[in-house]
Amino acid sequence: MVIGRNEGDRLRLCLESAIRVIDRVIYVDSGSKDGSAALAHTLGIEVIELDATLPFTAARGRNAGFARMRALWPDTQFVQFIDGDCELDPRWIDAALAGIESDAHIAVVFGRRRERYPHQTVFNHVCDIEWDGLAGPTESCGGDALVRVEAMLAVGGYDAGLIAAEDNDLCHRMRRCGWEIVRLPDEMTLHDVAMTTWWQWWQRNRRSGHAGAEAWHRRGAEDPRLIKPVLSNLFWGLPPFWCFWPVLWWRVYRRSDAIYATHIVLGKVPHCFGQIGFWWTSLRERKTLLIEYK
Repeated sequence: MVIGRNEGDRLRLCLESAIRVIDRVIYVDSGSKDGSAALAHTLGIEVIELDATLPFTAARGRNAGFARMRALWPDTQFVQFIDGDCELDPRWIDAALAGIESDAHIAVVFGRRRERYPHQTVFNHVCDIEWDGLAGPTESCGGDALVRVEAMLAVGGYDAGLIAAEDNDLCHRMRRCGWEIVRLPDEMTLHDVAMTTWWQWWQRNRRSGHAGAEAWHRRGAEDPRLIKPVLSNLFWGLPPFWCFWPVLWWRVYRRSDAIYATHIVLGKVPHCFGQIGFWWTSLRERKTLLIEYK
C-alpha cells in the first residue's frame, strides 16, 4: 500500500517496484498536482484520491488504503506500507514474511531503508545514518513496514490527526497491547529524500520537534521517557545555551561523524521551534496543518 503527494518520477519507481513483487497494490494520493493518480491508473493499480477539503496526513492516507484493502481483499493477513518516494527491494517481501511469521506476537517488521544518493548532499548523508539501526526488537518503525492486519485492527489503525510520527504512535499502542516490533537485518527500501536546501532541512526538523512535543503531550504519563528529548531540545535549542554546543557536538561525534554531529547540534534549534509551535497552537486550541519539506 503506497501513499504519495507530488512525488513525480520517484513514484513511478515506487509503484513499479511494488507491482513486480506484489499482486495487490493500492495507491493513495493526497492532492497531487503532478499527475500521480493518473500514473498509478496507467499501471493498473487501485487508486484512492483523498478528499481535499479535509487535512492531508500520512496517517489518513494509510488508513484509507488499509480500509480499501480490507474491502477488496478481506483475506489479507499482512500489508506492506511504503512511502511514494521509496523503491521496494525485490527480496524484501519474502524476508519480511519469514520474519513476521516466525512469531505470532510480532505485529510489525521493517528492514534497512537507505538513501538512494547518500553522498549527493549533507542532508542525504545524515538521513542515511538516521535510517540505520541494530536488528532485533525495537520500539517503533518508520513509514515503510510490513504490518500484521490483526494487530492493525486491534488498535484501530493510525491516528489520522497526527501530522508526523504517526508510526511511533501506532507502535506504542501495539506494544501496549502486547505486540512486538522487530527490525530485520534485510534490505527493505531505497529512499530519495530530495533535500537540497537548508530550508527543507529546517522544516523537516521543525516537524520532528512538533511530533516529539505532541507525543509527550499525548502519552507522557504512560512513558515518562518522552520528556527527555523535549527537555534536550529546549536546553540545546535556546540561545543562552548555545555556548555549550561543542560539548554536545563532541558527544555525538564520538559515535558517528562530523557531519552527523553538526546536524544533531544545529537541529536542536528547529526542533525547539517545532515544540514551541505545537504548544502555541495547543494553547489557542488550534491544530497545526501538514508541515512539508518538499
